[in-house]
Amino acid sequence: MIFRHALTGLFCLFILLFFHISCSAGTTEEIANLLQYIEVSKCTFTRNGNPYDSLAARQHIEKKYNYYKKRITTAEEFIQYSATKSTLTGKPYKVFCDEVGMDSSDWLNVELDEMRAR
Repeated sequence: MIFRHALTGLFCLFILLFFHISCSAGTTEEIANLLQYIEVSKCTFTRNGNPYDSLAARQHIEKKYNYYKKRITTAEEFIQYSATKSTLTGKPYKVFCDEVGMDSSDWLNVELDEMRAR
């Protein structure tokens, strides 16, 4: 009887571990895709009023992601912690594509929804 309970507990532990690994892998892939999307967008990003090209924006956002990585468990949290606003001033990041501007968090959340729908 004790052996059966131990075996059941071990089985549940493996299921939870597999689920955690699967979720982490999916999140990591989504974040990598969002970073790639930023870089290839050829949009202009503004941070604290200064314009940056898409490669510089990706590098900055990736640097912030690496800093906050331990707190981040979802792609939404990646956007929230790394790609929404300046940590120093609190000003939102903006993105301008074809002269149309919006908050970078809105822009990335739309892309995340579209990625998940594909």
